[in-house]
Amino acid sequence: MPSFYVRGVTVGLVAGFISGLFGVGGGVIVVPGLVLWLGLDQRRASGTSMATIVVSASAAALLFSADRAVDWSAAWWLFIGAGVGAVIGARAITRVPEIWLTRAFAVVMVLAAVRLLLP
Repeated sequence: MPSFYVRGVTVGLVAGFISGLFGVGGGVIVVPGLVLWLGLDQRRASGTSMATIVVSASAAALLFSADRAVDWSAAWWLFIGAGVGAVIGARAITRVPEIWLTRAFAVVMVLAAVRLLLP
């Protein structure tokens, strides 16, 4: 079995690639990878995922921006909403039992998959 560090780098590489390709990665790849492959609990995985988003999003945004593929007007408004929403979510996560976080995350993932499969 690969070491914790090798598994961590692998999850990061996969998440970074998927993030750059599809614009997702943190919650979709990193959280399940941290929980299922690295053994973190749901709260720690969520917090760790948020920390990794800073690097992966910045790296990809620089390249997308160089290609003029970023709508900065829309991005600024999203920054405001995302910042406020992240603070509210980070405060709320401490009040929700671990099992419900895991179940809610699974439901969100299933709903997203179903939505993506529908025309």
